Amino acid sequence: MRLNRFLAAAGIASRRGADELIAAGKVTVNGKPCTDFHFQPAPNDHVKVNGKLLRQSARLYLALHKPAGFVCTRRDPQVSDTIYDLLPGKFASLFYVGRLDAQTEGLLLLTNDGDFSQQLTHPRFKVEKEYEVVLEEASTPDFLERLRRGVVLDGKRARLKEVERTSRNRMRVVLEQGMNRQIRRMVARCGNEVKKLRRVRFGHVSVGELPRGHWRHLTADELHSFAS
Repeated sequence: MRLNRFLAAAGIASRRGADELIAAGKVTVNGKPCTDFHFQPAPNDHVKVNGKLLRQSARLYLALHKPAGFVCTRRDPQVSDTIYDLLPGKFASLFYVGRLDAQTEGLLLLTNDGDFSQQLTHPRFKVEKEYEVVLEEASTPDFLERLRRGVVLDGKRARLKEVERTSRNRMRVVLEQGMNRQIRRMVARCGNEVKKLRRVRFGHVSVGELPRGHWRHLTADELHSFAS
């Protein structure tokens, strides 16, 4: 976990605020000022801010069933409802893994473990994300074939690992990529629109029966599944 995330996870400041503390020389590691934003404290390192010793928090891993209308952000004066409004205050320093746009529902993971977050989001690990999609119009064979071939977004080839039609205007898709609003943009490029989007699985973690707006801790088996 980089130094700014370490400070944020300890509840000292936001990552931007942590960057300011680091740049100002107010952070020391083992008694020496540290201005290296990429430095990753080891478990036995002594990190202090303004002379106060920080301790690494216990690792936390949560699953949240995000409702539509809630934004993945910690603080924004333009936003009234954020995902952190759905969590106890003690979890305010956790960061989310894999953003969902405001109108997308479903499974969102949160943690204070930077390595875990990196493993789940970096393209080389190819962690699957599964979605239920409701379309504005009934799907056609041509529309589905275009989706399966993929489209170019932002100069890159956007692909879906799996596309399955489940009813006339519903489908199940699986992603390994993580491009901005990828499913909505791909559907639009192929001549349709997304009416409703819900993430139901992230890796081996399923939203299951978790009610909207509720959260739970990940199980030991779920955590182990990402390591295997």
